[in-house]
Formats: sequence, C-alpha cells, structure tokens
Amino acid sequence: MNDFSKVICRMGFNSKKWDACDDMFGDRDIIPMWIADMDFQVPEEVVNAITNRATHGIFGYTGTPDSYLEAIAVWMETHHNWKIEKDWIRHSPGVVTALSLLIDAYTNPGDKIIIQSPVYYPFARVIRTSGRTLLDNPLKRQADGHYVMDLENLKAQLDDSVKMIFLCSPHNPVGRVWHREELMALAELCMAHNILIVSDEVHADLIYKGHHHTCFPTLSKEIEQRTIFCSGASKTFNLAGLKTSSIIIPNEELRAKFTTVINNYNVGSGNIFGLLTTEAAYRYGDTWLTNLNTYLQQNLDYMLDFMQKNLSQIPVVRPDGTYLIWMDFSALGMDDKALEEFCLKKAKIAFDPGYEFGTGGSGFMRANIACPRQTLATALNRLLDAVNSL
Repeated sequence: MNDFSKVICRMGFNSKKWDACDDMFGDRDIIPMWIADMDFQVPEEVVNAITNRATHGIFGYTGTPDSYLEAIAVWMETHHNWKIEKDWIRHSPGVVTALSLLIDAYTNPGDKIIIQSPVYYPFARVIRTSGRTLLDNPLKRQADGHYVMDLENLKAQLDDSVKMIFLCSPHNPVGRVWHREELMALAELCMAHNILIVSDEVHADLIYKGHHHTCFPTLSKEIEQRTIFCSGASKTFNLAGLKTSSIIIPNEELRAKFTTVINNYNVGSGNIFGLLTTEAAYRYGDTWLTNLNTYLQQNLDYMLDFMQKNLSQIPVVRPDGTYLIWMDFSALGMDDKALEEFCLKKAKIAFDPGYEFGTGGSGFMRANIACPRQTLATALNRLLDAVNSL
C-alpha cells in the first residue's frame, strides 16, 4: 500500500524537478512546484515489472506485445467508456513529441493551428517552430474565476487556412474538466470547418469529486473519425521519465499518415520498460489511482482552506481535475518578472510563471500539489511569510 504522505528524497537521481534546482534557480533550498510530475512512488506492480525484466540482463530491440495494447484498450473502455480497437494505437515518446509529429503528418507550413490560452506552453512552441501559424482563441475568465471557451471569438477568426486545433482536456493550467455540452459545441464548429481535433487528454484520470471527464472521441462516431487522441500513463501513474505515450487514431487514412511519419523518424516503437510499466499500471493500478485521487483531493482542500484563511489576496482557481493549481497574484501589484523573482528569492518556491502559458497568464502562477502534505504545507507557509514581509 502506497503512503502518499511519505516524504521521499529525490535528490541524487537526476530528477529534473529536484536535482536541477541549483542550476535552474541558483538555490538548492527551493521547493520545486513547477514541473508536472509527482513526488509519489508508483504502484508496487510497476516496480516489480521493471525489476523482474531487469534480471534477464539483455535489453535488445523490443517489439510491442499484444498484451500492452490490450491493457490500453481495456483501460479506455473501463475508465472512459470508449471502446477502441488495438490497431488504432500508435506509440510516441511523449505527447509533446506527438504534437510535432501530428503537425508534420496533417498540415503544411503556414497553416493555422488553434490553441486556447492560457494553455500548456509547449502547444505554442511546437506550432511556431514547425513554421505553422498560431491562432489563439483565449479562454474567458468569468467573474467567479471560472474559465469557459469563447467559441464566438473562435468562429469569427476561422477561415480555410485553419487546419487543426490542440484541445487540452482536462485543461492545463486552469484545471477545467469540460462539460459534454461545451465539447459538443466545439466539435460542431470544428466539423463544420473541416478542422482536425488533436485532443490532449493525458490528465483524464485525475478528476476531483463532483466532476466527470468526457473523452472527446466519444461525442459521436463522426467526431471520433476526426479526432486524434493523445494520452498515456505518464501523468496518471508518474511515469513521464519512461517516454511512452499512446496516440489513438480511429480513422484509417489519418492513422496511415501518422504511421508514415513516426516510421520516418524511427519513433514508432517503445522502449522495453515504458511498455512494461504502462501495461502493469493499467492492469493493476486501479486501487493505487483511487487512493491517489483521494490524497490529491485532500491536498486541494487543504490548500484552498489555507489560502482562503491566510492569503485571500491571492485567489485560487479551483480545478475540476489535474494536480495543477492556477493562482492569481495580480493583487500584489508586481510585473511578471518581479513576481517570479519574489517567489524564488523571498518565498523560495519555484512555480511555473503564468506568462509562459500565453494570453491571460500574466500575473498568475501554476503550482503542482502532487506532493506529500508536509511539503505542501511548508511551501504555503513560506509563501505566507514572504507575502507578510512585503
């Protein structure tokens, strides 16, 4: 049984989150709450899958076992009510890598690709570096802090050069789990304009009480045929370092184009341990995931209560899902660089700066609460002390 409250030292294992603090921020005493990985050990069955295979001692080229594909298919049907064919699944070393490959497969230089900012910042980066044109459809923040899609704004911007949309569902960083009606409205607009939907649903298993995640391809069979589904066990089970993602493409013609691209780049097959751990997580990780979501809910409740009682001048956008928290620091009256410096030097916390997420991110910070509560409490008290010192 995993103890999510246990503080486990990650220093000395080349952790990008912890070991790089000195190089990135100039301070080993920083609490890193930026990058989206968890400070929790994976399910025991996942560790066993690695150690059992490691004893063989030979790590040559590996094929993709049918049992791996079956585990993904069963997970999707059991947890997300989406019955898929194993042949629809393709491998990518990560979802961000897949975005670049999908751009190559389905668009040409100059084509427009939609994002809905503030959003996971690699979305904008891969569009720009590929020579495509970024079309921003910013989310609207309502008076209660709740974010919604602005489809009227999007509709007004559409023309024949718009070929694709990157949907973030659940949304990173604002934490929205989109309602079925919202997704359907977006789907109808995309279908009417022949826009391909690339749905990044890597956080789909991390949902808070009272919310339900709807996989975009389940909206209808017609929509399923125009959707590229990007996911994997990396966020759900803390396996990001194993570079294994699942790209599910129901449409045969679209699947063939993507297959050609991943074969051209020689990234169509997974690594031994990525395949093994993904299969083990999906086969045996149900109880672990239930306990994880319970602990994340408790962390969220703890943080919301702490901030309301002690730091109400920093409103927190209550997320529907993900372990990422979107915080509004604008009342402190700092510009983005000063705010970043304040958090690092005064509070000694590394958040993800909001401006990196694009339009609507200025004045915000993104925090990762997938850590033992002791770590979270220490960080929040550091933030309180820093704000009180102003």
